[in-house]
Amino acid sequence: MKILKCRKALSPVVASIILIAVTVAVSIAVAAWMGALSFSFMGYEKLEIRKIVWTPSNTIAITVNNTGTKDISVDRVEINYVAITTANIDPDTPLSPLSTGKGITFTITYAYVNGTSYDISVVTSSGYKFTDAFVGGQNEG
Repeated sequence: MKILKCRKALSPVVASIILIAVTVAVSIAVAAWMGALSFSFMGYEKLEIRKIVWTPSNTIAITVNNTGTKDISVDRVEINYVAITTANIDPDTPLSPLSTGKGITFTITYAYVNGTSYDISVVTSSGYKFTDAFVGGQNEG
């Protein structure tokens, strides 16, 4: 009778290296896939107050630009953390989406005092508040 010899199986070291290589390759593929998914859903809102013009007739022209990566909707404008009513602002808020790279100027009727500091905030519909401090009567921008 003939005895068959079994071939020697792969050594445990080689098998471990192959398993590790496969695990690393799969994890890199999953990370790349998840990263591509998250970038399509992610973006950030960023508004910049570019220009303030104070006029003697108690109006303030506030120019803002959307410098973020996604479109935003302006919910309200605040001066010293008090929302400006729609009767005192043009255009009315909330404002339809402002595209990335676009700007808008709000004209606000507000009794300001020259030389007084004012915190001017633009609040988006997502709740983000972009605030800068300005001095009444000093045109900036």
